Amino acid sequence: MNRITVKSLAVFALMLSVGSAAAHANDEHVKMTFSGTAGNSAINLQQPNTSNDEDSFAGEGTLGDFTLRNVRAISNAPGSSTTCSGSNQLFLPELAGAGVFRFKDGGLLELTLTDGGDCIDLTTGIATCLVTFKITGGTGRFKNASGNLTMTETVLTVISDTLGNPALFATTGTLTGDVHGVAKEECYTK
Repeated sequence: MNRITVKSLAVFALMLSVGSAAAHANDEHVKMTFSGTAGNSAINLQQPNTSNDEDSFAGEGTLGDFTLRNVRAISNAPGSSTTCSGSNQLFLPELAGAGVFRFKDGGLLELTLTDGGDCIDLTTGIATCLVTFKITGGTGRFKNASGNLTMTETVLTVISDTLGNPALFATTGTLTGDVHGVAKEECYTK
């Protein structure tokens, strides 16, 4: 073989592998539902004047069955919000956080918190949390993943400590958004 033929074959092989990788990646509009628990976290994100919350969820959705563990630093000082402004409502901004999904196939999807807050109805004690996450990658089919997810969560107090501070919560909610660069897998459903 001459040099031009070898070079042409190398370029063709490279184009074929890049095209093959693109053909095996999906952009997914996802909707996932979850339930689980939340409470104070032993992990301290070192954000001033915050409490650290830790969530442990299980759910199902577009990408398959999953568990999700995330930690968030929630402000101890009330903030302002256009959607949480009633006289019996308290808004607490979420300042930092991250989470990891684990799917049945063993793939991990990693997130960081970009924006969010908790709207607490002081009459009922029920909180509605709206949090936006940026997808930062993962393992397995999520190795090249990117995108954004929005979590809408309803939180109910299960038990409070002796001072009346909520200590354990029951949660339900949804996650919606777009996930890019997910490798195709045959082992997940939905």
